[in-house]
Amino acid sequence: MKPRVRHRVEYALLRVMVALLRLLPLGVARRVGETIGRWGYSPLGIRRKTVEQQVAAAFPELDRAGIARVARQSYANLGRVAIETALLPHLGLAAFDDMFEGEGDFPLIPGLLARNGRLVVFSGHLGNWELAGTYIAMRGLPIDAVARHMANPLVDGYLHRIRSRTGVRILYDTDSVRHLTRGIKEGRIAGLIADQGALGLASTYVPFFGRPAKTPRGPAVLAMRFDAPIVFGAAMLQPSGKYRYIAEEIEVVNTGDRDADVDATVMNFTRVLERIVRQYPDQYFWQHRRWKRQPPDTPEHLRDPVAGPLDPRLEPAEDP
Repeated sequence: MKPRVRHRVEYALLRVMVALLRLLPLGVARRVGETIGRWGYSPLGIRRKTVEQQVAAAFPELDRAGIARVARQSYANLGRVAIETALLPHLGLAAFDDMFEGEGDFPLIPGLLARNGRLVVFSGHLGNWELAGTYIAMRGLPIDAVARHMANPLVDGYLHRIRSRTGVRILYDTDSVRHLTRGIKEGRIAGLIADQGALGLASTYVPFFGRPAKTPRGPAVLAMRFDAPIVFGAAMLQPSGKYRYIAEEIEVVNTGDRDADVDATVMNFTRVLERIVRQYPDQYFWQHRRWKRQPPDTPEHLRDPVAGPLDPRLEPAEDP
């Protein structure tokens, strides 16, 4: 797509911001990103209703203040992820390592790859999902990651260059299947984000926080086709201000009923994702409408909360 004037302005502002942030210590730059992210929640209110309604639906035990706290921190996390992603190619290995509390669960990944020769790693939009893939590449393991094109072609190209410089081979979702297949056969790790609804037959409906959500089948299909293990991997920020690499092997169901096994495996990795989100609710990407696509016979009380009435906990307080 030919860049428009708006695209060029956005791209110029992005490059100026990155250049300025490179002059700051990483810790300061991250706090700047968090502050900018919080502005998205207040005063700008970008997708604020979407975030609050989904947080309220996922955590019925939270009061109004709790919902606002999780929502605000979700925006801060998004701002920090954006800044860290932009600065990653300019960090040395020592600075990169210093962002983590040791190896965490990461040794599971090279161990499974060495034993099986093939491996599928999936994650969700939580913690720093860009860092989760980069960590694998920075440890010298070959990884292909699937990404979507962005609306701004200049920013899209910039992000592609950033990701590639860290050692991750980026495959766009429009032609990812063929390249992923080839990569797995070559012993490369297939990295996928599997928590956003996809159109067509590449997805199925499984419960996410009790509500049916359209979920990609890709990790399960690849694992079964190539007899490869699946690992959930994520980089989650800790109270220390550093990340911990969380990795957990997912059970691949194999009863002989291919479609049913794929759906059961999708449910298995979605359960793990939900468990981690429950542990770190403020590090999830609630800005995406997770329950936008659901089966037509979904009961009213389990439908997309964003499309329904405002949660009573979010109603403005009445004057005394």
